[in-house]
Amino acid sequence: MAKTLEEQRAEVAEKAAAIANGAKASARSLTSEEVGQIREFVEEIKGFDIQLKNATDAENLLASISAPVGYQKSESGLLTPSKASTIGAHFYESAKDQLAQVKGQRFSVSAPEFGSKAATDTHNTNDFNALLLPPQYDFNIVRQVQRRLFLTDWLGAGTLTSSAITYFVEKADASIEGAFTTVAEEGHKPQLHMPDYDPVTETLKKIAGFIKISDEMLEDAAFLVSEIEQRLMWQLMLFEENQLLNGDGLGTNVKGLLNRAGLQTEVSANITDNFDAIFRALTKVETGSDLTADGIVINPSDYQKLRLAKDGNDQYIAGGPFQGQYGVGGIMVNPPLWGRTTIVTPAIAAGTVLVGNGAQASTVYRKGGVRVEATNANDTDFEYNRITVRAEERVTLAVRKPAAYVKVTLDYDPAV
Repeated sequence: MAKTLEEQRAEVAEKAAAIANGAKASARSLTSEEVGQIREFVEEIKGFDIQLKNATDAENLLASISAPVGYQKSESGLLTPSKASTIGAHFYESAKDQLAQVKGQRFSVSAPEFGSKAATDTHNTNDFNALLLPPQYDFNIVRQVQRRLFLTDWLGAGTLTSSAITYFVEKADASIEGAFTTVAEEGHKPQLHMPDYDPVTETLKKIAGFIKISDEMLEDAAFLVSEIEQRLMWQLMLFEENQLLNGDGLGTNVKGLLNRAGLQTEVSANITDNFDAIFRALTKVETGSDLTADGIVINPSDYQKLRLAKDGNDQYIAGGPFQGQYGVGGIMVNPPLWGRTTIVTPAIAAGTVLVGNGAQASTVYRKGGVRVEATNANDTDFEYNRITVRAEERVTLAVRKPAAYVKVTLDYDPAV
């Protein structure tokens, strides 16, 4: 019987380990010949890894077209619900059995918090209850509509178990004392004094909202999932983005990026200087924080002006409506500015651009994930056959290096 790829890989790995262990047992260094043999084994292992990855990718691709998203094929070939991969499906999977039995009764149901790893949690995947109508399926493969980037796609992400986090921010007016230098043998080495840090405490803030649907709508499982996904969660994401960018930190508000002390600034001299001003901001991030700028946040109206900019020959700088720049290549959908991740969002005011390092300089912290709950006992819901569906999350923002962000003020003709 032929050996599997995994077994062949394991044999080669054992051979390489045997050479290294033999030298170690003899308390000697590896010979050049032994090093060469190990290198050959390593290259052989890499080849097996590539074959294994290709096999796994092929299996995943076949699995992706064998059943619609959210379902899996049982041994009998029937489609059954699989583990939830979205917040709407997660809520439905957690609460469907209760929802199916509460027609005409008062009830309240809750789904566990849905975080970034909720797809690996254990959920009830029993067959559909007969009282809940499963959605119809179109097995044609359709390319997903492009989803715009959100601020949280750019910023670092973390989780909390407590209700607050304390971290340290380097003082804006401080600098490192001393420096590395060359020294003679037995010479005195220089000492470096790192700048002081200010402790900052951020507390979790709750973002919440709800929608109301009728009992009749509740009977349509597909509608319930889509309402949570496309309406409730979309509005939550929009509000969250606005808070993370513009929140003033007062009361129940998150303290957003643009309201942090220590941000650098850059101002465009005139309309033709806007592109250059953004690039100067990219440079300021690196010279002012030792980090590299990896993202740009811009208002749609400002992005439109830059996207439609033309050169002296009346040609679009970023490519025309049917082709790339100067007729070369295909058109790019929302091409990034200066090659950096570009978040185009109305959450930032027109005329202002934020440039910075999102992955390292700040972190969005969450406790748990998004929680979705439903009840018909709210207000007069029971009397009017309505259901209240509520979504909420707890989130805060830590900005450890404000100098890694530059607030750019663009210049535009107000008459245009």
